[in-house]
Amino acid sequence: MYSIAAEHAKGKFAQDNIFASNNKAVALADKLGNDKVINATVGSILDEEGNLVVLNVVQEEYKKLTPRQYAAYAPIQGYQGYLEACIEQCFCSSRPEGYIRAVSTSGGTGVLHHAVHNYSTIGDEILISDWHWGAYDSVIQDNLRKIRTFSLINEEGHFDSVDFKKQVEYLVSKQQNTVILFNGIANNPTGFCLTIEEWQLAVNIIRESVEGTDKNIIFVPDVAYLDYSGEKEECRRFFKVFSNLPKNILTIVAYTLSKGFTIYGQRMGAMIAVTSDEGVAQEFVDINQYSSRATWSNGNSAPQQAMISICKDAEKVKRLDLERKQYFELIQQRADIFMKEAQECNIKFVPYISGFFITIPVDGAQAVCDKLQEENIFMVPLKKGIRLAVCSVSKKKMTGLAAKLREAMDAVGAKQ
Repeated sequence: MYSIAAEHAKGKFAQDNIFASNNKAVALADKLGNDKVINATVGSILDEEGNLVVLNVVQEEYKKLTPRQYAAYAPIQGYQGYLEACIEQCFCSSRPEGYIRAVSTSGGTGVLHHAVHNYSTIGDEILISDWHWGAYDSVIQDNLRKIRTFSLINEEGHFDSVDFKKQVEYLVSKQQNTVILFNGIANNPTGFCLTIEEWQLAVNIIRESVEGTDKNIIFVPDVAYLDYSGEKEECRRFFKVFSNLPKNILTIVAYTLSKGFTIYGQRMGAMIAVTSDEGVAQEFVDINQYSSRATWSNGNSAPQQAMISICKDAEKVKRLDLERKQYFELIQQRADIFMKEAQECNIKFVPYISGFFITIPVDGAQAVCDKLQEENIFMVPLKKGIRLAVCSVSKKKMTGLAAKLREAMDAVGAKQ
Protein backbone atom coordinates (compact mmCIF):
# COMPACT_ATOMS: atom_id res chain seq x y z
CA MET A 1 0.00 0.00 0.00
CA TYR A 2 1.27 3.44 -0.94
CA SER A 3 1.70 5.65 2.13
CA ILE A 4 2.27 9.35 2.57
CA ALA A 5 2.33 9.16 6.38
CA ALA A 6 5.42 10.30 8.25
CA GLU A 7 7.76 7.49 9.20
CA HIS A 8 6.73 7.49 12.87
CA ALA A 9 3.03 7.34 11.93
CA LYS A 10 3.13 4.51 9.40
CA GLY A 11 1.26 1.38 10.43
CA LYS A 12 -0.82 3.00 13.17
CA PHE A 13 -4.49 2.16 13.37
CA ALA A 14 -7.11 2.45 16.08
CA GLN A 15 -8.10 -1.11 16.90
CA ASP A 16 -9.65 -1.37 20.34
CA ASN A 17 -10.82 -4.77 21.56
CA ILE A 18 -13.10 -3.19 24.13
CA PHE A 19 -15.14 -1.04 21.76
CA ALA A 20 -15.06 -3.69 19.03
CA SER A 21 -16.59 -6.23 21.42
CA ASN A 22 -19.07 -3.67 22.73
CA ASN A 23 -20.21 -2.74 19.23
CA LYS A 24 -20.95 -6.40 18.47
CA ALA A 25 -22.86 -6.79 21.72
CA VAL A 26 -24.93 -3.64 21.20
CA ALA A 27 -25.82 -4.60 17.63
CA LEU A 28 -26.91 -8.06 18.75
CA ALA A 29 -28.96 -6.67 21.63
CA ASP A 30 -30.74 -4.34 19.21
CA LYS A 31 -31.58 -7.35 17.07
CA LEU A 32 -32.50 -9.95 19.71
CA GLY A 33 -33.42 -7.83 22.72
CA ASN A 34 -31.30 -6.75 25.65
CA ASP A 35 -32.44 -9.69 27.79
CA LYS A 36 -30.87 -12.13 25.31
CA VAL A 37 -27.34 -10.63 25.46
CA ILE A 38 -24.75 -10.29 28.24
CA ASN A 39 -22.49 -7.31 27.52
CA ALA A 40 -19.55 -7.31 29.93
CA THR A 41 -17.23 -5.13 27.86
CA VAL A 42 -17.25 -1.36 28.42
CA GLY A 43 -16.47 0.31 31.74
CA SER A 44 -19.67 2.28 32.21
CA ILE A 45 -22.19 1.64 34.98
CA LEU A 46 -25.44 0.09 33.81
CA ASP A 47 -28.38 -0.30 36.17
CA GLU A 48 -30.23 -3.57 36.77
CA GLU A 49 -32.41 -2.93 33.69
CA GLY A 50 -29.37 -2.36 31.47
CA ASN A 51 -29.66 1.43 31.22
CA LEU A 52 -26.62 3.70 31.26
CA VAL A 53 -26.28 5.31 34.68
CA VAL A 54 -25.91 9.07 34.88
CA LEU A 55 -26.20 10.26 38.47
CA ASN A 56 -29.43 12.17 39.06
CA VAL A 57 -27.75 15.16 40.68
CA VAL A 58 -25.47 15.47 37.64
CA GLN A 59 -28.36 15.24 35.18
CA GLU A 60 -30.22 17.96 37.03
CA GLU A 61 -27.30 20.38 36.93
CA TYR A 62 -26.75 19.79 33.21
CA LYS A 63 -30.38 20.68 32.51
CA LYS A 64 -29.99 23.98 34.39
CA LEU A 65 -26.98 25.18 32.37
CA THR A 66 -27.46 28.35 30.34
CA PRO A 67 -26.20 28.60 26.72
CA ARG A 68 -23.26 30.67 27.94
CA GLN A 69 -22.35 28.04 30.53
CA TYR A 70 -22.33 25.12 28.11
CA ALA A 71 -21.20 26.81 24.89
CA ALA A 72 -18.59 29.40 25.88
CA TYR A 73 -14.87 28.74 25.63
CA ALA A 74 -13.42 27.68 28.96
CA PRO A 75 -10.02 29.00 30.08
CA ILE A 76 -7.19 26.79 28.85
CA GLN A 77 -6.21 25.85 32.41
CA GLY A 78 -9.87 25.40 33.31
CA TYR A 79 -12.29 27.51 35.36
CA GLN A 80 -10.80 28.29 38.75
CA GLY A 81 -13.89 26.98 40.52
CA TYR A 82 -13.61 23.75 38.56
CA LEU A 83 -9.94 23.26 39.45
CA GLU A 84 -10.67 23.89 43.13
CA ALA A 85 -13.58 21.43 43.00
CA CYS A 86 -11.38 18.77 41.38
CA ILE A 87 -8.75 19.12 44.11
CA GLU A 88 -11.40 18.95 46.84
CA GLN A 89 -13.27 16.01 45.30
CA CYS A 90 -10.06 14.11 44.67
CA PHE A 91 -8.43 14.44 48.10
CA CYS A 92 -11.31 15.30 50.48
CA SER A 93 -9.86 15.20 54.01
CA SER A 94 -6.64 13.48 52.86
CA ARG A 95 -5.14 16.42 51.01
CA PRO A 96 -1.35 15.91 50.98
CA GLU A 97 1.01 18.61 52.21
CA GLY A 98 2.85 20.58 49.55
CA TYR A 99 2.19 22.92 46.64
CA ILE A 100 -0.91 21.68 44.84
CA ARG A 101 -1.89 22.89 41.38
CA ALA A 102 -4.37 21.63 38.78
CA VAL A 103 -4.80 21.87 35.02
CA SER A 104 -7.95 20.72 33.22
CA THR A 105 -7.55 17.87 30.74
CA SER A 106 -9.56 15.86 28.28
CA GLY A 107 -10.50 13.09 30.70
CA GLY A 108 -7.95 11.01 32.55
CA THR A 109 -6.33 10.08 29.23
CA GLY A 110 -5.34 13.71 28.78
CA VAL A 111 -3.42 13.55 32.04
CA LEU A 112 -1.51 10.49 30.90
CA HIS A 113 -0.70 12.14 27.57
CA HIS A 114 0.67 15.32 29.11
CA ALA A 115 2.65 13.48 31.79
CA VAL A 116 4.38 11.31 29.19
CA HIS A 117 4.80 14.14 26.67
CA ASN A 118 6.17 16.76 29.05
CA TYR A 119 8.21 14.77 31.54
CA SER A 120 10.00 12.20 29.39
CA THR A 121 12.14 12.32 26.27
CA ILE A 122 11.64 10.58 22.92
CA GLY A 123 13.00 7.05 23.28
CA ASP A 124 12.56 6.92 27.06
CA GLU A 125 10.90 3.93 28.68
CA ILE A 126 7.70 4.58 30.64
CA LEU A 127 7.01 2.26 33.57
CA ILE A 128 3.54 0.68 33.88
CA SER A 129 2.21 -2.44 35.59
CA ASP A 130 1.75 -5.69 33.69
CA TRP A 131 -2.00 -5.51 34.36
CA HIS A 132 -2.97 -2.17 32.79
CA TRP A 133 -5.56 -0.40 30.64
CA GLY A 134 -4.70 -0.95 26.99
CA ALA A 135 -4.75 2.77 26.15
CA TYR A 136 -1.57 3.18 28.22
CA ASP A 137 0.28 1.44 25.38
CA SER A 138 -1.16 3.83 22.79
CA VAL A 139 -0.36 6.95 24.80
CA ILE A 140 3.23 5.84 25.33
CA GLN A 141 3.92 4.64 21.81
CA ASP A 142 2.19 7.56 20.08
CA ASN A 143 4.56 9.85 21.95
CA LEU A 144 7.52 7.81 20.62
CA ARG A 145 8.34 6.35 24.01
CA LYS A 146 8.78 2.69 24.95
CA ILE A 147 6.87 0.49 27.38
CA ARG A 148 8.48 -1.15 30.39
CA THR A 149 6.37 -3.18 32.83
CA PHE A 150 6.65 -4.35 36.40
CA SER A 151 4.72 -7.16 38.04
CA LEU A 152 1.80 -5.60 39.93
CA ILE A 153 0.84 -8.62 42.05
CA ASN A 154 3.14 -11.24 43.55
CA GLU A 155 2.39 -14.92 44.06
CA GLU A 156 0.93 -14.19 47.50
CA GLY A 157 -1.62 -11.79 46.00
CA HIS A 158 0.01 -8.60 47.27
CA PHE A 159 1.76 -5.63 45.66
CA ASP A 160 4.97 -6.90 44.06
CA SER A 161 7.31 -4.35 45.64
CA VAL A 162 10.37 -6.43 44.77
CA ASP A 163 9.87 -6.19 41.02
CA PHE A 164 8.66 -2.59 41.28
CA LYS A 165 11.91 -1.66 43.04
CA LYS A 166 13.97 -3.53 40.46
CA GLN A 167 12.35 -1.77 37.49
CA VAL A 168 12.39 1.69 39.08
CA GLU A 169 16.08 1.44 39.97
CA TYR A 170 16.90 0.21 36.47
CA LEU A 171 15.18 3.16 34.79
CA VAL A 172 16.68 5.69 37.20
CA SER A 173 20.13 4.36 36.25
CA LYS A 174 19.40 4.81 32.54
CA GLN A 175 17.27 7.98 32.24
CA GLN A 176 17.21 11.52 33.61
CA ASN A 177 13.47 11.32 34.21
CA THR A 178 11.43 8.23 35.05
CA VAL A 179 7.68 8.49 34.47
CA ILE A 180 5.53 5.89 36.24
CA LEU A 181 1.86 5.46 35.33
CA PHE A 182 0.38 3.68 38.33
CA ASN A 183 -3.25 2.54 38.47
CA GLY A 184 -3.01 1.13 42.00
CA ILE A 185 -6.56 1.68 43.22
CA ALA A 186 -9.50 -0.23 41.70
CA ASN A 187 -7.12 -1.26 38.96
CA ASN A 188 -8.34 -1.60 35.40
CA PRO A 189 -8.56 -4.48 34.45
CA THR A 190 -8.30 -6.41 37.75
CA GLY A 191 -9.99 -4.52 40.59
CA PHE A 192 -6.79 -4.90 42.65
CA CYS A 193 -6.00 -2.18 45.23
CA LEU A 194 -2.85 -1.41 47.16
CA THR A 195 -3.16 -1.02 50.91
CA ILE A 196 -2.03 2.25 52.50
CA GLU A 197 1.08 0.43 53.69
CA GLU A 198 1.81 -0.71 50.14
CA TRP A 199 1.35 2.83 48.79
CA GLN A 200 3.85 4.00 51.40
CA LEU A 201 6.23 1.23 50.38
CA ALA A 202 5.99 2.29 46.72
CA VAL A 203 6.76 5.90 47.66
CA ASN A 204 9.69 4.80 49.85
CA ILE A 205 11.13 2.87 46.91
CA ILE A 206 10.79 5.92 44.67
CA ARG A 207 12.38 8.21 47.26
CA GLU A 208 15.32 5.88 47.86
CA SER A 209 15.89 5.38 44.13
CA VAL A 210 16.64 9.06 43.48
CA GLU A 211 18.09 10.02 46.86
CA GLY A 212 21.49 11.66 46.44
CA THR A 213 21.17 11.82 42.64
CA ASP A 214 20.25 14.48 40.09
CA LYS A 215 17.55 12.19 38.66
CA ASN A 216 13.79 12.84 38.76
CA ILE A 217 10.74 10.63 39.14
CA ILE A 218 7.28 11.64 37.98
CA PHE A 219 4.75 9.39 39.72
CA VAL A 220 1.27 9.37 38.16
CA PRO A 221 -1.41 7.67 40.29
CA ASP A 222 -4.35 6.99 37.98
CA VAL A 223 -7.45 7.20 40.19
CA ALA A 224 -10.15 6.86 37.51
CA TYR A 225 -12.25 4.50 39.67
CA LEU A 226 -11.58 6.20 43.00
CA ASP A 227 -15.22 6.89 43.83
CA TYR A 228 -16.13 3.20 43.50
CA SER A 229 -13.19 1.82 45.45
CA GLY A 230 -14.49 2.04 49.03
CA GLU A 231 -15.86 4.36 51.70
CA LYS A 232 -15.31 7.96 50.58
CA GLU A 233 -12.76 9.06 53.18
CA GLU A 234 -11.17 5.68 53.85
CA CYS A 235 -10.28 4.98 50.21
CA ARG A 236 -8.53 8.36 49.94
CA ARG A 237 -6.24 8.04 52.97
CA PHE A 238 -3.35 6.89 50.78
CA PHE A 239 -3.02 10.38 49.27
CA LYS A 240 -1.23 11.51 52.42
CA VAL A 241 1.85 9.47 51.45
CA PHE A 242 2.60 12.08 48.77
CA SER A 243 3.23 14.81 51.35
CA ASN A 244 6.56 16.66 51.53
CA LEU A 245 8.50 14.53 49.06
CA PRO A 246 11.87 15.80 47.74
CA LYS A 247 11.64 18.31 44.89
CA ASN A 248 12.94 15.76 42.38
CA ILE A 249 9.79 13.67 42.91
CA LEU A 250 6.65 15.09 41.32
CA THR A 251 3.29 13.43 41.93
CA ILE A 252 0.65 14.01 39.23
CA VAL A 253 -2.75 12.56 40.08
CA ALA A 254 -4.81 11.56 37.02
CA TYR A 255 -8.34 12.62 38.01
CA THR A 256 -11.42 12.24 35.81
CA LEU A 257 -15.13 13.05 35.87
CA SER A 258 -15.91 10.13 33.56
CA LYS A 259 -16.66 7.67 36.36
CA GLY A 260 -17.15 9.69 39.55
CA PHE A 261 -19.62 12.02 37.85
CA THR A 262 -20.77 9.43 35.26
CA ILE A 263 -20.23 11.76 32.30
CA TYR A 264 -18.07 9.32 30.38
CA GLY A 265 -18.31 10.89 26.92
CA GLN A 266 -17.94 14.50 28.05
CA ARG A 267 -14.18 13.90 28.32
CA MET A 268 -13.29 16.08 31.27
CA GLY A 269 -10.65 15.58 33.94
CA ALA A 270 -7.72 17.26 35.62
CA MET A 271 -4.07 16.65 36.31
CA ILE A 272 -3.31 17.54 39.91
CA ALA A 273 0.30 18.13 40.93
CA VAL A 274 1.71 17.67 44.42
CA THR A 275 5.25 18.94 44.95
CA SER A 276 7.43 20.40 47.70
CA ASP A 277 8.87 23.00 45.30
CA GLU A 278 6.96 26.14 44.27
CA GLY A 279 8.95 26.50 41.06
CA VAL A 280 8.11 22.94 40.00
CA ALA A 281 4.45 23.69 40.70
CA GLN A 282 4.46 26.79 38.50
CA GLU A 283 6.36 24.99 35.75
CA PHE A 284 3.72 22.24 35.90
CA VAL A 285 0.95 24.75 35.18
CA ASP A 286 2.88 26.53 32.44
CA ILE A 287 4.01 23.55 30.38
CA ASN A 288 0.80 21.59 30.65
CA GLN A 289 -1.39 24.55 29.72
CA TYR A 290 0.83 24.96 26.68
CA SER A 291 0.34 21.32 25.68
CA SER A 292 -3.41 21.64 26.15
CA ARG A 293 -3.42 24.60 23.77
CA ALA A 294 -1.46 22.50 21.29
CA THR A 295 -3.87 19.54 21.44
CA TRP A 296 -7.53 20.05 22.44
CA SER A 297 -7.02 23.78 23.16
CA ASN A 298 -9.84 24.38 25.68
CA GLY A 299 -11.69 21.92 27.86
CA ASN A 300 -15.44 21.29 27.72
CA SER A 301 -17.35 24.05 29.54
CA ALA A 302 -20.52 22.10 30.37
CA PRO A 303 -19.07 19.47 32.75
CA GLN A 304 -16.89 22.08 34.43
CA GLN A 305 -19.86 24.32 35.12
CA ALA A 306 -22.00 21.42 36.30
CA MET A 307 -19.29 20.30 38.71
CA ILE A 308 -18.84 23.84 40.04
CA SER A 309 -22.56 24.08 40.73
CA ILE A 310 -22.70 20.73 42.53
CA CYS A 311 -19.58 21.18 44.63
CA LYS A 312 -20.45 24.61 46.00
CA ASP A 313 -23.68 23.22 47.48
CA ALA A 314 -23.28 20.90 50.49
CA GLU A 315 -26.69 19.30 49.96
CA LYS A 316 -25.87 18.45 46.35
CA VAL A 317 -22.53 16.95 47.40
CA LYS A 318 -24.38 14.85 49.97
CA ARG A 319 -26.70 13.56 47.25
CA LEU A 320 -23.72 12.91 44.97
CA ASP A 321 -22.02 10.85 47.69
CA LEU A 322 -25.18 8.87 48.39
CA GLU A 323 -25.74 7.98 44.74
CA ARG A 324 -22.11 6.92 44.34
CA LYS A 325 -22.38 4.78 47.46
CA GLN A 326 -25.46 3.01 46.12
CA TYR A 327 -23.76 2.12 42.86
CA PHE A 328 -20.53 1.13 44.59
CA GLU A 329 -22.53 -1.34 46.69
CA LEU A 330 -24.38 -2.63 43.63
CA ILE A 331 -21.12 -3.27 41.78
CA GLN A 332 -19.71 -5.06 44.83
CA GLN A 333 -22.81 -7.27 44.99
CA ARG A 334 -22.37 -8.22 41.34
CA ALA A 335 -18.68 -8.95 41.88
CA ASP A 336 -19.47 -11.08 44.94
CA ILE A 337 -21.89 -13.21 42.90
CA PHE A 338 -19.30 -13.88 40.23
CA MET A 339 -16.43 -14.57 42.64
CA LYS A 340 -18.47 -17.01 44.72
CA GLU A 341 -19.63 -18.92 41.65
CA ALA A 342 -16.17 -18.77 40.06
CA GLN A 343 -14.69 -20.46 43.11
CA GLU A 344 -17.38 -23.14 42.89
CA CYS A 345 -16.45 -23.66 39.21
CA ASN A 346 -12.73 -23.77 40.00
CA ILE A 347 -12.04 -20.57 38.06
CA LYS A 348 -9.11 -18.48 39.26
CA PHE A 349 -9.30 -14.68 39.12
CA VAL A 350 -6.88 -11.89 39.92
CA PRO A 351 -7.40 -10.64 43.51
CA TYR A 352 -10.36 -8.25 43.31
CA ILE A 353 -10.95 -5.56 45.94
CA SER A 354 -13.14 -3.01 44.20
CA GLY A 355 -13.78 -1.22 40.93
CA PHE A 356 -15.43 -1.88 37.60
CA PHE A 357 -13.62 -5.04 36.47
CA ILE A 358 -12.55 -8.56 37.35
CA THR A 359 -9.86 -10.35 35.35
CA ILE A 360 -9.65 -14.10 34.78
CA PRO A 361 -6.06 -15.10 33.88
CA VAL A 362 -6.17 -17.70 31.11
CA ASP A 363 -4.27 -18.83 28.03
CA GLY A 364 -6.18 -18.53 24.77
CA ALA A 365 -8.35 -15.62 25.89
CA GLN A 366 -9.49 -14.81 22.35
CA ALA A 367 -10.68 -18.37 21.74
CA VAL A 368 -12.64 -18.35 24.99
CA CYS A 369 -14.27 -15.01 24.15
CA ASP A 370 -15.15 -16.26 20.66
CA LYS A 371 -16.79 -19.32 22.20
CA LEU A 372 -18.73 -17.16 24.66
CA GLN A 373 -20.03 -15.03 21.81
CA GLU A 374 -21.75 -18.12 20.42
CA GLU A 375 -23.89 -17.88 23.58
CA ASN A 376 -24.38 -14.10 23.14
CA ILE A 377 -21.92 -13.36 25.95
CA PHE A 378 -19.34 -10.64 25.34
CA MET A 379 -16.16 -10.11 27.37
CA VAL A 380 -12.81 -8.52 26.53
CA PRO A 381 -9.79 -10.68 25.62
CA LEU A 382 -6.49 -9.44 27.05
CA LYS A 383 -2.93 -10.62 26.51
CA LYS A 384 -2.97 -12.65 29.72
CA GLY A 385 -6.64 -13.19 30.41
CA ILE A 386 -10.25 -12.05 30.09
CA ARG A 387 -11.77 -8.85 31.48
CA LEU A 388 -15.28 -8.93 32.91
CA ALA A 389 -17.01 -5.57 33.47
CA VAL A 390 -18.96 -6.14 36.68
CA CYS A 391 -20.11 -2.52 36.46
CA SER A 392 -22.37 -3.32 33.52
CA VAL A 393 -23.79 -6.82 34.16
CA SER A 394 -26.95 -7.07 36.27
CA LYS A 395 -27.11 -9.42 39.24
CA LYS A 396 -29.60 -11.58 37.33
CA LYS A 397 -27.28 -11.94 34.36
CA MET A 398 -24.25 -12.36 36.60
CA THR A 399 -25.86 -15.39 38.22
CA GLY A 400 -24.67 -18.45 36.31
CA LEU A 401 -22.11 -16.52 34.25
CA ALA A 402 -19.12 -18.25 35.87
CA ALA A 403 -20.52 -21.66 34.88
CA LYS A 404 -20.89 -20.50 31.27
CA LEU A 405 -17.33 -19.21 31.33
CA ARG A 406 -16.14 -22.57 32.69
CA GLU A 407 -17.93 -24.36 29.85
CA ALA A 408 -16.33 -22.10 27.24
CA MET A 409 -12.86 -22.56 28.74
CA ASP A 410 -13.28 -26.35 28.75
CA ALA A 411 -14.65 -26.38 25.21
CA VAL A 412 -11.54 -24.67 23.76
CA GLY A 413 -9.07 -26.32 26.14
CA ALA A 414 -8.04 -23.07 27.81
CA LYS A 415 -5.71 -23.44 30.80
CA GLN A 416 -5.15 -21.22 33.81
